[in-house]
Amino acid sequence: MRGTTGVFLVTLCLGAAAARANDSTAALTTGGLVLRADADIEMRSEDLSISRERIAVRYRFFNHSAADRTVTVAFPLPEIDFRESVNVSVPDEDSDNFLKFRTLVDGREIVAHMEQKAFLDGGEVGERLRALGVPLQPRAKKTLATLEALPKEVQQKLLKEKLVREDDYDQGRGMEHHVAPEWSLRTSFYWEQTFPAGREIVVEHAYAPSVGGSVQTGVADKSRTPAEIEAYRTRYCPDKSFIAAVAAMTKKNGAPPPEQRIAYVLKTGANWAGPIGDFHLAVDKGDPAALVSFCETGVTKTGPTRFEVHKTDFKPTRDLDILIIDASQ
Repeated sequence: MRGTTGVFLVTLCLGAAAARANDSTAALTTGGLVLRADADIEMRSEDLSISRERIAVRYRFFNHSAADRTVTVAFPLPEIDFRESVNVSVPDEDSDNFLKFRTLVDGREIVAHMEQKAFLDGGEVGERLRALGVPLQPRAKKTLATLEALPKEVQQKLLKEKLVREDDYDQGRGMEHHVAPEWSLRTSFYWEQTFPAGREIVVEHAYAPSVGGSVQTGVADKSRTPAEIEAYRTRYCPDKSFIAAVAAMTKKNGAPPPEQRIAYVLKTGANWAGPIGDFHLAVDKGDPAALVSFCETGVTKTGPTRFEVHKTDFKPTRDLDILIIDASQ
């Protein structure tokens, strides 16, 4: 592989799609290693496994140079805030490591440093929050409890600074006054990694995916607009048999079945100087009775719930969006 720098970044797409309706939950888009790159370090393979419970990636790297290379490796989590806490799926809202990310190098777990930054309207506000003893994770119960416990005059200052907003509601005991976070959080894990000269190393990482969902799927829904139907076709590539199976489920149950969605950044692999030497993708739909559709060629069913893709010298041109229709959910 050819490149100009010695820095490796493991990146995640930092956006979350807005939920389309109250019965719909959006998925945070996640991804894998992006090399930015080193002329002597080759990515020999990528083995990617995706299910509703876990995303795991295994990479094989080889350093062709005569000297060891030590570079910074970073894994930014998706940026999150409190505003879409109902409509965006986050595996563990109370944890700073909300995707439960972990990494192994040659079978040994890496203890990564964590960097957190809080932003409001493009400005960094982490120090202001830390000075008040407020945790930066906007979705965590401890953060909300800390804000609630602040003196009223401090809450008023934060309202004027627009760091929080009024969040009044009635839970059956009359109207209650609360404040809610307005900042967003960017979290990165990073560490220094040595790639030994003339030797291959294996880097693995795994995390819990953000799984979006809707109570009723839009596939085979005759009430959808042509644009919405085309969006499904473009994003998930459902074939005629898939659409017919969804229609049959709808007729049998009297309503469209639920859908779940997993989004994964794949086309960043095209940023590398060369293609992925050996690429393997495995998608597990979970329930044998569930339906799954995603846009990829050369898909082989290798088990009751497992579908695989194997390619050599692979240069992805689009991201991966997986649609699962599971009437048991």
